[in-house]
Amino acid sequence: MDVRERHLRLLTETIAAVNSSLDLEEVLGLVADKVADALGADACFVYLYDERADELVLRATHGTAIEDMTRRPRMRPGEGITGTAAAELRPVMIPANAHLDPRFKEFPNLHESEYESILAVPILAREQLAGALNVRTREPREFSAAEVELITAITDQVAQSIVHAQLYADAQRRVSELEALAKISEAVSESLYLEESLEAIVKTTMDAVEATGAALVLEDGKIAWPEGRAGKHAVRLPLRWKRRKIGELVCDRDTPFNDEDRALLEAIAHHAAVALEHGRAVMRGVLAQEIHHRVKNNLQTVASLLRLQARADGVDARKALDDSVNRILAIAAVHEVLTEQREENVELAELLDRLRAMLVQGLAGGKRVEASFETVELAGNRATALALVFSELLQNALEHGGDSVRIELSRRNGDVVLAIADSGAGSSSGESGTGLSIVHALVRDELQGRFELRDDGGTRAEVVFPADAP
Repeated sequence: MDVRERHLRLLTETIAAVNSSLDLEEVLGLVADKVADALGADACFVYLYDERADELVLRATHGTAIEDMTRRPRMRPGEGITGTAAAELRPVMIPANAHLDPRFKEFPNLHESEYESILAVPILAREQLAGALNVRTREPREFSAAEVELITAITDQVAQSIVHAQLYADAQRRVSELEALAKISEAVSESLYLEESLEAIVKTTMDAVEATGAALVLEDGKIAWPEGRAGKHAVRLPLRWKRRKIGELVCDRDTPFNDEDRALLEAIAHHAAVALEHGRAVMRGVLAQEIHHRVKNNLQTVASLLRLQARADGVDARKALDDSVNRILAIAAVHEVLTEQREENVELAELLDRLRAMLVQGLAGGKRVEASFETVELAGNRATALALVFSELLQNALEHGGDSVRIELSRRNGDVVLAIADSGAGSSSGESGTGLSIVHALVRDELQGRFELRDDGGTRAEVVFPADAP
């Protein structure tokens, strides 16, 4: 087989290899092997041009295993003999003593100084630098014009392969990005719970960019759904809503983030901002609905108490008005605690302590008031009933009791016990009064408990009701 036929076969096989796969690493490896074999070269190195870094990066070899290299060789166009061919966009050939050429740049892990000759050819795609290829021999050798022409024809085919592979990689990356954004959009649209949306965003972020860790940092500094671990490299992207920063997306990885990663993370950050505001809007709507419901119920309770007060005979109008104000303030205290805690249940110790301070300030008149509160939680509607009961009983003790008042809130065999004792005669004659009528009704109907008022070396009012009621 003559040289022309061999070259034609090599070109045909190279074209077949280039068209056999969209995997760029595989294509470049096949090209390196076939070129070295056809030209009888001892080594062939294929570099790709990284435009962002302005560097030629070794991507395929024949004669030296690229996997054995601790660090891939890189050079800028103009550096070394291959870099010169890339910078000048033309082939460069040195038949002998290539390592003595002033343009020579040695990479220790390539052992290039053991090669005598080199032929370096740029890889051009649409007249733009896409990479470079070189072949080397250990013995001096001058490559013929036909061989230079053949290598140039091969690099033209490699350039097309690079373009196609990059387009394919871009398409695959775009598909991955769209899949990631679709998952986030689905999580945001389907979930009414902010926590679920944020969790989905963080986990999808980690999958999309192969991160070691990710988290959403809210504007108040709180970290929502941290996942994974910190990496050597981190990126922080703001979450913006209507030009206002409402948080940050933080992502960690052991390898650097490139422009494509950052573009995807910016899109995810935008979706995260939408999810955050969407979730908050839902929560505000639910909260507003709950507040309207509570206010309506509380106003109905106030109206009922006022009607009951209005039906009482022989009651001082000023005293009736003061009592009604205290009852309204008791209801307001429950509403305030519920709003502050943003929970369905009320911590009774905090609530009763607020009411105690309010009533003692207005009515104690130098009396000693002691309180002992155990930790007890109660649903909002039952807490309102207990607040009214507590206000009536403590007000009664402060107005009619002795010099000292003792308040206790405790648990007993699954029940909640509220006791208010004073050292005086109290209101033993007030069993049928408006205040105690309210207490009896609330304990029976709202708390499903029992109320007892007895003389125990003073007056002791005790309310016992189940902690958990249907």
